[in-house]
Amino acid sequence: MPLSRPIALACAAVACLLAGCSGGRDDLVNVVFIGEPEEFEQTGLRLSPAAQHLRAATAEGLVALDATGGVVPAVAERWVVTDDGLSYIFRLRNSRWSDGTQIEAEHVRDELRGILRRLRGTSLGRDLDKVSEVRAMTGRVVEIRLTSPLPDLLQILAQPELGLRRGGEGTGPMAATETEDGWLLQPRPPETRGLPEVPEWNERIRQVHVRALPARAAVDAFDAGEADLVLNGTLANLPLADVGALSRGTVRLDAALGLFGLRVRSGEGLLGDAARREALAMAIDRPQLLQPFNIGGWVPTTRIVAPGLPDDIGTIDERWSDLSPEARRTLAARRIAGWLGAEEGHTARVTLALPQGPGSDLLFSGLAEDFAAIGVALERADDPREADLVLVDRVARYGGARWFLNQFACDLRGGLCSPEADARVEEALSAQNPMVRSALYAEAEAELAASNVYIPIGAPIRWSLVRGGVEGFRENRWNIHPLLPLAMRPI
Repeated sequence: MPLSRPIALACAAVACLLAGCSGGRDDLVNVVFIGEPEEFEQTGLRLSPAAQHLRAATAEGLVALDATGGVVPAVAERWVVTDDGLSYIFRLRNSRWSDGTQIEAEHVRDELRGILRRLRGTSLGRDLDKVSEVRAMTGRVVEIRLTSPLPDLLQILAQPELGLRRGGEGTGPMAATETEDGWLLQPRPPETRGLPEVPEWNERIRQVHVRALPARAAVDAFDAGEADLVLNGTLANLPLADVGALSRGTVRLDAALGLFGLRVRSGEGLLGDAARREALAMAIDRPQLLQPFNIGGWVPTTRIVAPGLPDDIGTIDERWSDLSPEARRTLAARRIAGWLGAEEGHTARVTLALPQGPGSDLLFSGLAEDFAAIGVALERADDPREADLVLVDRVARYGGARWFLNQFACDLRGGLCSPEADARVEEALSAQNPMVRSALYAEAEAELAASNVYIPIGAPIRWSLVRGGVEGFRENRWNIHPLLPLAMRPI
């Protein structure tokens, strides 16, 4: 019996991949994630970037993110929000699970309830604390009720971890076949997903092969023409992007939103007092720290919550703006010297855990120089669990103050925290007035800043290598680059 065209294409591509074919084919896009191959095997709710992209391609949620980072329909074809912002009502499209069963509202309700249960105890679970109920209203209508308005709900529901699966199988826009070194993804015909048929579908699509490699190998693969796109670059490996690859492609930087700074894990010795923790924060010359990376447009900050968000009421300013860098360091050095004088036999020393990579080496050197200027020796720790400080390098899930504050919640046990800040965030859960909520978030940020359990540096750095001719890639602040748009040929 002859193979259908989609199956034949898949078999041919797999055979080519196993034979070691290189990139550059018109019917195949080769994508490499910087990471480890086993990251694709993650099946839980704490996914690596590679696993997030694979999950998003194979298991859609009610909504999804497009190439620009915008929210678009997925399993839900449309939705309405009540005037009070407390109810989101989704109309499901006429589609089926992978086993051919019709997707019903009861199925979606049960899957969402299960995801919410499993997310408890995670920062993403805290982001969804305002969800009070998920209801199946009719065969194809689902309602999500909230305790108070959550303007970012759609953005949260679009996260790959909220992808809907039944029996471990999703109903995403692409079908995945495991290969020897990764996954081959074939776009599914729209009519199989409850969407209008697209004429000449098979002529308009390409397949996408994804795999994971360490940073150096990923850049080498791109430089050798064996990869069309490299994703998940961070500051730790940014210097590698300058090695040869620029002659064959382009380094693309996402203007990412999120956290990049140092989390205080130890509350002992030098770090046992908020004023001395503040001394470390005051010592850092943020603009100079990233100068060796030559990143245009990167803006440093001393704030925990990114400035300028919609719920930023403008009451929190950059810290120490009335002091020159020299005055800050003089004050910081005085605090360290005072502690040393009062604590005989102690040394001013802290350890820092960073990921491996040449960018981390540059960052460590800069921080060590800054800390030395106030009399503190910085040493590198191999194990983050034993370090005094750890690097936080995390892209935000949505553009609200709540995301930033939730990353430091005490019940997540990520390091030192502020119960007072948690209490303000908890109060905001029931606040109906948006100005009251924003004011509570500002109070929480002020509490966190005063506790100095986190030392902000700026926004996270995310980069990609994109070969000329690759369609469907767009920079966005969430560092999410869906695989389906990469498979679509230009019309």
